[in-house]
Amino acid sequence: MGVIRWILGKIILVVEALTKPKSPKLSAEQTQALERLSEQFTLYQFAACPFCVKVRQASRKLGLPLAVKDAKRDMAARQALEQGGGRIKVPCLRIEDDAGDTRWMYESDDIIAYLNQQTAPIINKI
Repeated sequence: MGVIRWILGKIILVVEALTKPKSPKLSAEQTQALERLSEQFTLYQFAACPFCVKVRQASRKLGLPLAVKDAKRDMAARQALEQGGGRIKVPCLRIEDDAGDTRWMYESDDIIAYLNQQTAPIINKI
């Protein structure tokens, strides 16, 4: 079973590399605004998790650089995920607001919808 997972993981990573979306054409002001926004987010993930790939692809499509922590290989990240989010489940987006409050969001579709909502005012700015 381990060999099959390893092979599937490699296939997922190759497909991700081959289908990597391009970031949108943005002004310098929009790019800076997205970079400031991204400072609030950390994506806890496993590299070959298809749902994590989905979130990474969506963030690239938005032009939103996300800090990522590999909760499979990085034991400190895994422990932070478990302590902060309450469970080891990926993808998980750690969101820290301007007041310093932190929340943890699971489920790829919820994360993508949230990122779309947060970036829309910046990307759609005329």
